[in-house]
Amino acid sequence: MLIDNVTLVVKAGNGGNGAATFLRNAMTARGGPDGGNGGNGGDVLFRGSTNINDLRDFQYKKSIHGERGGDGTKHNGFGKNAKHIVVSVPLGTRITDLDTGKSIEITSADTPVLIARGGIGGFGNYKYKSATNQTPTQRDLGGKGETKNIRLELRLIAEIGLIGLPNAGKSSLLAALTNAKPAIGNYPFTTLEPNIGMLGKHAIADIPGLIEGASRGVGLGIKFLKHIEKTKILVHCIDITVEDPMNAYETVRKEFREYNPLLLEKPEIIFLNKTDLADKDTVKKTMLLFAPMHTKVIAGSTQDPETIQELKHILTDSVSR
Repeated sequence: MLIDNVTLVVKAGNGGNGAATFLRNAMTARGGPDGGNGGNGGDVLFRGSTNINDLRDFQYKKSIHGERGGDGTKHNGFGKNAKHIVVSVPLGTRITDLDTGKSIEITSADTPVLIARGGIGGFGNYKYKSATNQTPTQRDLGGKGETKNIRLELRLIAEIGLIGLPNAGKSSLLAALTNAKPAIGNYPFTTLEPNIGMLGKHAIADIPGLIEGASRGVGLGIKFLKHIEKTKILVHCIDITVEDPMNAYETVRKEFREYNPLLLEKPEIIFLNKTDLADKDTVKKTMLLFAPMHTKVIAGSTQDPETIQELKHILTDSVSR
């Protein structure tokens, strides 16, 4: 199961406290202030990674805490600055501050993005020594690290998206094209989360079945429409045995149009599936119906090795351009 949406509390480290001490040794009984400053708390940063496919590492993690800065010590000893924490997430993860509504998308594996800043270390009493105050007892506590309530939302999951109405055979096609093992069944919404498989080095996502009203949140709705936005190519699976295959096709296209018209411009392959369950006249008639489409139309079955090999070749060629 692909985890694509989690909520976290991110707390950067607090700064260390300043020290309030006075020089005392065998030579000096009542020396001046020598309390050092506290160290800075650790920041929490996020960085993209090409080695992570989803957000499962955060499924049961409710919070991330940065390290606290070290306290100042006597002899004007400065507390140690805490190490920053760098959290890895999949490229394309959107991070939203739930308190401000501001969002940022992680698009680089090279440059970490600061999410919560650590607190500043407090001054020790040595800092407050002056001509008029030779024995200050004042020192500062470390500053509080920032706390952010954030949502992580995975928006880029695959180069190839398998779309279509429920029971069109998307999960079976994913299993045939890749080594993925999605749940497969002849009832609506067998797939409740996008499944990922690899065709060579290219990720394929089986997007849960879309139904009429999906763009308004009906069924599994908008939660999964977003995953289609950044795919390079779509494979539109249509059950050739249904009463009106063209209506099945147009139903999904209508939801695209209402959610984001730009989805209609994506390269698309129409896969008329389940030809092994249809007679030759039905296959021929349906192929003629879709012939005017300005896209590649393939009729076949996930059970037919020749069909799968043809589709593999077309997809690999398309996404490698």
